[in-house]
Amino acid sequence: MNETSGTAGQWSIGELASACGVTVRTLHHYDEIGLLSAGKRTASGHRRYAEEDVRRLYRIRALQMLGLPLADIGAALETPADDMASLRVLLERQLLHMRRQAEQVQTVQDRIQDLLSRIDPSRIDGPAMPAPEQFLSTLEMITVLENHFTPQQRQELADRRAELGGDRIEAAKARWAALVEEGLRHVGDGAPVSDSSVREWARAWDDIGSMFHSGEQTKAAARSMWQDNSAALSAGLPWSAEQLAGLMAYLEKARSQS
Repeated sequence: MNETSGTAGQWSIGELASACGVTVRTLHHYDEIGLLSAGKRTASGHRRYAEEDVRRLYRIRALQMLGLPLADIGAALETPADDMASLRVLLERQLLHMRRQAEQVQTVQDRIQDLLSRIDPSRIDGPAMPAPEQFLSTLEMITVLENHFTPQQRQELADRRAELGGDRIEAAKARWAALVEEGLRHVGDGAPVSDSSVREWARAWDDIGSMFHSGEQTKAAARSMWQDNSAALSAGLPWSAEQLAGLMAYLEKARSQS
């Protein structure tokens, strides 16, 4: 934060808003709901934010980034702003969140790099305009998480992946692939969803999903995400979007038998 022309360690509402990248209206709102009030006032009644107010503002913005609603942030800020232990926990959570976001950004970057490689004039086989489907697929990757998961749900998914670790995630992927093949065999054989082997298959499928998202709302969001984006999400898989869409419909029928 740049030093201001006013008293050292104090900022007017306009200076604080400008330095932190928020609006004056936002700071007024924080004041109105009791989240952040200026610690000092000038003789003429103008707000002056002190260093402890800046630390509190950082915590507010960090908790918002982590998906905590404004209505719940007040309780989360009951510990003093200069409490080192709570600040460290918050910063660690924020860093993990940013790393997960970086992984998502990297996935989109890889897609965009692939698009660029196709129109590179130095290609031996000549540049080629990517197909519309490739543009659409990349756009879907950009928006899919934002459209279907709340910030809290995205954080839950990131936390569960971190807890599981790479080896268990890879094992879960292999198990899921085997369940896809098993389910497609059931579909191909015309097995009724009331069959005990089909119900057991559906339970095994849901057990895999529960490893990554235990909350019912998050599970519902994951199902909605798949239904709405099956073409993009199935790209690169050994099964067609049509096969997987039919499998999902079959799975829903099997779940209804449980």
